[in-house]
Amino acid sequence: MGFVRFLALVLLSLTCVASGVLAQDKTLRLAAPAEIIDSGLLEFMLPRFALKHGVRVVVVDADADARLGRDGVPVFSKGDAGYGLSLVQDSAHGETFRAWLISEIGLRTVLSFKTDGEAVFAAPAVAEAEVEEVVLSGDAKRGQTASLRACGRCHVIGDINRMQGIGSTPSFAVLRSLEGWQERFEIFYVLNPHPAFTIIPEVIEEFDETLPSPIAPVSVTLEEIEDIVAYVASMDPADLGALIEHQ
Repeated sequence: MGFVRFLALVLLSLTCVASGVLAQDKTLRLAAPAEIIDSGLLEFMLPRFALKHGVRVVVVDADADARLGRDGVPVFSKGDAGYGLSLVQDSAHGETFRAWLISEIGLRTVLSFKTDGEAVFAAPAVAEAEVEEVVLSGDAKRGQTASLRACGRCHVIGDINRMQGIGSTPSFAVLRSLEGWQERFEIFYVLNPHPAFTIIPEVIEEFDETLPSPIAPVSVTLEEIEDIVAYVASMDPADLGALIEHQ
């Protein structure tokens, strides 16, 4: 019986040591600003994370694995201040904590923290993407003249050739209504059927002798193309109406 008791004590000791090592391995050291610590959010939030993932989070001043602050992946906000989580060093538990914080469950946990019945924190603010303004360098007035000369034999470019053009060829107003219209005009000379009869000095000098132009060639410069794009940008897109709905 003495040996059995001794063996049981040894096994219990090994289990305790293993449990201690395991607990240490499943610990995340987190640094956070004073306003977050003083708010009580961490005391409310961290036990819920530990219960979900089995990782204990310890708040530290230094030697942290992860840090709450103004940088990092946005996780929540308070007033005009946004807070994010950044990983100070590689940590699987840090990745788990970050994934939990930005998940619906994590955010809901943060939002449910209240003081005197009032929510303290809010969802992270979404920064509006900056829209780069496109500045056209061409001259619209010159572009109208270039359009009539180079394109007017096939396309209706406006009132100045309303009754001309080829019926099956879209007007400039229709082309203007299409998504990506600007790129279409900028590279029209590589889009069928234009390569067969279009010459762009310094880009397309001449046709292959075995593939002559089927009609009188159209020659237009890169500067004229910029002017044409500016002209098309100045016109109103055609109203093509709503899509037909099939019953």
